[in-house]
Amino acid sequence: MSAEPILADAPWLISGGTARVLQLLNADGEEARVVGGAVRNALLGLPPGDIDIATTALPDEVMRRAKAASIKSVPTGVDHGTVTLVIDSQPFEVTTLREDTETFGRKARVAFGRDWVKDAERRDFTMNGLSVDATGVVYDHVGGIADAAARRVRFIGDPDQRIAEDYLRILRFFRIHAAFGAGEPDRDGYLACIRGRAGLANLSAERVRMEMLKLLVAGGASAAVLAMADGGLLQALTGGVVYTGPLSAMIAIERELGLPASTARRLAALTVAVTEDAKRLATRLRLSNAETKALDSMGHRWWRFVTKDEASARRLLYRLGAERYHDRVLLAWARDGGDAGSSRWRALAELPQRWTAPKFPLKAADFIARGMAEGPALGHVLTLAEDAWLAADFPLEEAALAAIADQAAARVSRDERP
Repeated sequence: MSAEPILADAPWLISGGTARVLQLLNADGEEARVVGGAVRNALLGLPPGDIDIATTALPDEVMRRAKAASIKSVPTGVDHGTVTLVIDSQPFEVTTLREDTETFGRKARVAFGRDWVKDAERRDFTMNGLSVDATGVVYDHVGGIADAAARRVRFIGDPDQRIAEDYLRILRFFRIHAAFGAGEPDRDGYLACIRGRAGLANLSAERVRMEMLKLLVAGGASAAVLAMADGGLLQALTGGVVYTGPLSAMIAIERELGLPASTARRLAALTVAVTEDAKRLATRLRLSNAETKALDSMGHRWWRFVTKDEASARRLLYRLGAERYHDRVLLAWARDGGDAGSSRWRALAELPQRWTAPKFPLKAADFIARGMAEGPALGHVLTLAEDAWLAADFPLEEAALAAIADQAAARVSRDERP
């Protein structure tokens, strides 16, 4: 074990809500430390993110002390020792030290204790098994400091056993590697994930969705997803063909255009070739309605963009709106070889920045003035006129609009003749 004052100057640790919680719990024979991701992130020079705290105090004692200090407490997982304290609207999960006595997939029977080593050893990866006290001393019982420095994501203890305790750790292995790792995934961990891949079928769709979406926007998503595909892990999750090449291309395109990482675009690049794929993914991953609609729109005849000129692209931009148009163009670009430096594709992608579609200028009144009665025929003539206006490239001159209206009205009148 090592214990060094590595984070003695960390501002988030020595002031604010974190310092207040630690001061509250470091008294009368009890001890508290920040654990897990916040410590890892600080060692890697990243913002701490969510701050989780472990303590020797039992949940009832944590809530008693919070009440005495006028701090709001919520028993979010009190059966497993977790109480959430809220200070200045910031939540802090406080969990009593634990030791698993029996595991059932994601569930476990735990015993509360006072042993920091055993608490560290029950966590998933070495870089997540670190803790830091109020003075900035980092405690390393599992080799996490060295692994964090090497950007190496490694299971604590026997990888097969850790995965059998919770098969979600397979996805977490690749997601944490994509976010914080470097180079190839740890070989022992990678092979254990492959051996345990049948257990992925036991995971809930909601948990898979959460991990997959986080993975897809991580910095090393492309390489991590390729490793998952090579290990035969992706098809069990998506239920269909995966396309690692278009995913890599999508990531490169987003970076070329200076766009933030998009879970919807990256998921579409990886899994959606036609709209039926979007429907399947919606069921497999329990996607939200908004996510499903975004995938369905991207998958709808995206290949037509391969031969579209700017005039026809403007018509599609008018129909889809800027956001849906943009996402579909990027998917088509990624599937068309993904040359991030393509001037043609870039021009199509940036069309919404250069051109705003005008509103269709003809109204029902224009056709009533031409002798048409209100009813289904009026809606039909408006649709015909709008199609003709788009085909004519959005003219706004009165003469051109009058000609379009006359032709549409004449066509509907002709169609209605017995």
